[in-house]
Amino acid sequence: MKLLITGASGQLGCTFKALAAQGQTQGLDMVFKSKAELDITDAEAVRKELTATNYAYCINCAGYTQVDRAETEREQAHKVNVTGTHNLAFHCQATQTVLFHISTDYVFNGCGTIPYTEEMPPHPTGVYGYTKYQGEQAIINNHKAYFILRTSWLYSEFGHNFMKTMIALAQKQKALSVVYDQVGTPTYARDLAKAILYMIQTQSTAYGLYHYSNEGVASWYDFAHVIFKQGNFTIDLKPIRSEAYPTPVKRPNFSVLDKHKIKRMFGLHIPHWQDSLEDALKALNHKG
Repeated sequence: MKLLITGASGQLGCTFKALAAQGQTQGLDMVFKSKAELDITDAEAVRKELTATNYAYCINCAGYTQVDRAETEREQAHKVNVTGTHNLAFHCQATQTVLFHISTDYVFNGCGTIPYTEEMPPHPTGVYGYTKYQGEQAIINNHKAYFILRTSWLYSEFGHNFMKTMIALAQKQKALSVVYDQVGTPTYARDLAKAILYMIQTQSTAYGLYHYSNEGVASWYDFAHVIFKQGNFTIDLKPIRSEAYPTPVKRPNFSVLDKHKIKRMFGLHIPHWQDSLEDALKALNHKG
């Protein structure tokens, strides 16, 4: 089966590349396209790519993910997250290509107290979350064979993410303050990628919207603490409130995703975030 991977230079796209290089994508012919090679905001380019090759699946790893910058770059965020996603949905439907799309916990306002299910109504509070929600709607309204996977706190040995930022800071500073009143679940990109590959390899037609993150719950402070502990970094880590670290967009206080649906539908075993973090740190050290 031929698979098209858009946004191939991002951390999830790079994760799929690594899995392919390690021989973990048997039976799948994966074609990787970076933004420079396929700009999803260009409808004609998307049409040409999908009509020229008989892709069974498209995994959209492309997205505008700069949460704070989106407030001032609204047009660009909308162009990528809404227009680009619409282009993929429309032409995947026309070519009978199953579409996988990655969305986010930011479609919720983060004011809840119990894990968010797929049935709970979204209520984004910033431009990033709103454009990602609009992207979801663009798929639902233009395609029938799709999987939308909302995830949270994505990190890996590739790209820019919280784990790598914390390690870089620990190598330069003796003390660090991290917020403790924002709670969610770190998600290792490799686990998400492997879940998607499993869904493809089983050729499931249980299309729809799903939540996926690692198991367990943590604050950003907890996440940083375990990064430093597992990575053997010595640093004076202090917990602070969100109000002490203001950002243009208010971060969700609570963004834990309920994963019962995807586990029930696919029988997935989802690792605990601390176990996956250990794997990620090993992969980062091996990557050098």
